[in-house]
Amino acid sequence: MATRGLGYEGGVQTRCWPFLLLAVATTAHAQIDPVKRELFQMGYNQALEGAPPLSAYVFYYLNKPDFLQDTNLTLRLAIAPTYLDSELGIHGVFGDNTDLGIGVAGGGFADSYYEVRGGTFYPSESFDGHGGEVSVSLYHIFNPGDRIPLNGLLRAGFHYSDYERNDDTAANFVVPDDQEAFHVRTGLRWGGEEPTLFPDVAMEISAWYEGQFRLHTESYGYNNDRSFQPDSHQFWARALLAYTLPQSKQYFSLNLTAGTSIQADRFSAYRLGSLLPLGSEFPLDLPGYFYEELSARQFALLGGNYSLPLDRQGHWNLDAVAATAVVDYLPGLGQPGNWNNGVGGGILYKRSDAFKILVSYAYGVDAIRDGSRGAQSIGILLQLDWEQAKPFFHMGESHEIQGQPRLFFE
Repeated sequence: MATRGLGYEGGVQTRCWPFLLLAVATTAHAQIDPVKRELFQMGYNQALEGAPPLSAYVFYYLNKPDFLQDTNLTLRLAIAPTYLDSELGIHGVFGDNTDLGIGVAGGGFADSYYEVRGGTFYPSESFDGHGGEVSVSLYHIFNPGDRIPLNGLLRAGFHYSDYERNDDTAANFVVPDDQEAFHVRTGLRWGGEEPTLFPDVAMEISAWYEGQFRLHTESYGYNNDRSFQPDSHQFWARALLAYTLPQSKQYFSLNLTAGTSIQADRFSAYRLGSLLPLGSEFPLDLPGYFYEELSARQFALLGGNYSLPLDRQGHWNLDAVAATAVVDYLPGLGQPGNWNNGVGGGILYKRSDAFKILVSYAYGVDAIRDGSRGAQSIGILLQLDWEQAKPFFHMGESHEIQGQPRLFFE
């Protein structure tokens, strides 16, 4: 999970990596997604103090049941600028309630590492990483037919990472050798959340374990002052509720996520910060902070969001967000104070579920910048759901521009 996020509880996993405008999507949900989806997602945060790596994601996501006509196959595919992530889901392989997923992913820069400590980004201790992985997953539903599903996941995979220096890496900083690792993940999820921006209704209670088992543990850094743990283990849980009031169309969500770990290192620690809700399945968002600014062995994070419609149609909305976290920092990446708080607000424009865009401002109350507390950022989140948008498009009959038909979005 939690280092850079995994999965989606009904269809999409995204990873968000600084500098690259890169996101990848796979699945770590607990059942093959039966809904056809075609989404474009984009998120961007820009800090107004300090000099962090760029924090952004952009990806196209396709979930296609009946991938081959009249078969039990579902294709999930995510395409980002330098990365491709895919999974072929096979329904009912081990009975009606158990599905199989075969995943393949890979590309450039997805395993890059960016060192942030004490509110400062250190390009000289950061480096690029490229890689790929294969995985096999079992998805099981324990209560078919119930209103709220209880799903289980069991996954095993192999990941390869190739690390290399970039132009900013210090000359005397040794980057890690290439890494190969096996990983396993298992968990239970009651309920779930769609892979969309501000879904109207969602509820989830879930608990998870993920283990990484590396084949090499050579040291790296300045005079070999850093190393990989041979195995790392994460345990986390989440409770989430989101709801839209039917009459007033006011929207709220609450999210409590907590996790602990055994033998965490820089590549398996929990990373908190920024405001990119589709940057991972379990986004550890802290408004106003750098993306992945805080590295934690264990943490508890409570966040909330509220939107108030400003017009009768509910197209324009005033949005507010707040989050608070208590953090036990990874050794070597700590800072004074265990509590971190952030708030923010913005204007959300939406047309049904077809198109949503949020322009926001955030303030990291306890973020450290130049020896003092407080940090600001601005951001934008955008979603186009092509399946929902299709009915809104039509060709104008009498409007033309330089002889070409005019396309309207209503």
